[in-house]
Amino acid sequence: MMVSGEVNNTKNGNAKVSFEQNVKCFKSKKEVLDQNVIYVYCPVGRELEIGDVIKDYSFDLVVNDYEIIDLNDKVICHYESASLDSSKRDFLVKATELGAWVEPLVSYLDSRLGYTEVRLLHSGYFLHQKAFSILSTKRTQLAKRVIDLVSSVILLLITLPITLITAFAIKMESNGPVFYRQKRTGQYNTQFEVIKFRSMSVDAEHGGAQWASKNDARVTRVGKFIRKTRVDELPQIFNVLKGEMSIVGPRPEREVFITDLEKEIPYYRFRHAVKPGITGLAQVSYPYGASVEDAVWKHKYDIFYIKHHSSWIDIKVLFMTVKVVLFGMGR
Repeated sequence: MMVSGEVNNTKNGNAKVSFEQNVKCFKSKKEVLDQNVIYVYCPVGRELEIGDVIKDYSFDLVVNDYEIIDLNDKVICHYESASLDSSKRDFLVKATELGAWVEPLVSYLDSRLGYTEVRLLHSGYFLHQKAFSILSTKRTQLAKRVIDLVSSVILLLITLPITLITAFAIKMESNGPVFYRQKRTGQYNTQFEVIKFRSMSVDAEHGGAQWASKNDARVTRVGKFIRKTRVDELPQIFNVLKGEMSIVGPRPEREVFITDLEKEIPYYRFRHAVKPGITGLAQVSYPYGASVEDAVWKHKYDIFYIKHHSSWIDIKVLFMTVKVVLFGMGR
């Protein structure tokens, strides 16, 4: 198939679209994700911002090259395309017609990286609710709830001996309650009390709320073990049965920290569009950390999980959680 023509840029930056090339489409998504060069088209003035975000990745970036003629095996991504003028949007449409792989930049990076590049998020990413099946499809929500209930009952039965031993060990080591209750923010920003095995001294927060650190002196000897193996999370099964949490989802956080984090991290509260989880993609994909930078990385995985949720991802996270527990890769 031959299409004749050329691509020119006018003085005002508009693209005049016409091409000459032999059209050849990608054979697989893997080929798309393995490209060494991707072409990005965005509003003038956003080039440096995008380049700064992607500079550490393993592929090269070409931004706003409207003179490209050969579109064979090209990956073309657009960013804030609604702000492009009509001739530049026509360029993207024509590229699609001629066999290039064309999709939004953030969506492409989702597939390639396995997490969402939150520094490039804008409102348009969230304004197509049907793209978030966990938010828009009642059948998906019902299936997840059924899985939560069945899994919770099974986990309660399987872990009963561990629960009894842990409760005994906590009581033997120090005075104070076996369980620790703390207010967290859940779905739709609703407050609820999360239930955990107590892993810190009773007066751990006498000076006010503070991040837990890797070698936190407030953590007891039993606490170190149950935090590392995630045993301290087991009582949250009751939160799941009550419908306040899910087995898999973003980690529930305290409002005092959320207020600070949302000032630094774009769309941080969007994680509350779904129920928080006992485990989650962020917990099993990113090592323990208690800084804003760590929170940013975990948010990347949380947003990715919400956007691409499926029962298969839930199952994958559960298997990864088992690996974390067995090999002591937790906190």
